[in-house]
Amino acid sequence: MSQFFAFEADFVESLRCIPMQVRLKLDTCGIKLKLPQWHQFTASDRALLVELPCQTAPEVETYRTTLQTLVRDRTQQEASELAIDPTPEWLNAAQVPESVQTKAASVGVAIAPADWANLTPDQRFALIKLSRSNHENHNFLPAAIEFQLAPS
Repeated sequence: MSQFFAFEADFVESLRCIPMQVRLKLDTCGIKLKLPQWHQFTASDRALLVELPCQTAPEVETYRTTLQTLVRDRTQQEASELAIDPTPEWLNAAQVPESVQTKAASVGVAIAPADWANLTPDQRFALIKLSRSNHENHNFLPAAIEFQLAPS
């Protein structure tokens, strides 16, 4: 059930970075996980967080509880909480977020509203995350190419 994007290929085997599907689950359950915390998880912990579903309300609560327990057990810290957006941008197929438009323009890509609407919520989430100024976003163009928004 795991779906990794091709632009994540350089780290998914080892899971040295937090993959987009886990980042989506973090935003969904309202937990901020720092990379140093992720690095303290075992390979089994990381695989669990990849595989554990996080869509229905009970799944979200289970994911959140599991993650909080892992953070506490592995790092002796409490997990930081995030506000959960009731209307996240990645679920809005009708409007390309400004951060995505700006980042796309900076790499010579134009994303038409119809193209945005044709993306999956997971793809829209990835582009939103990769367009944020505080994110290491060198994967934005590879993601745009993978999602057929830019020529390869």
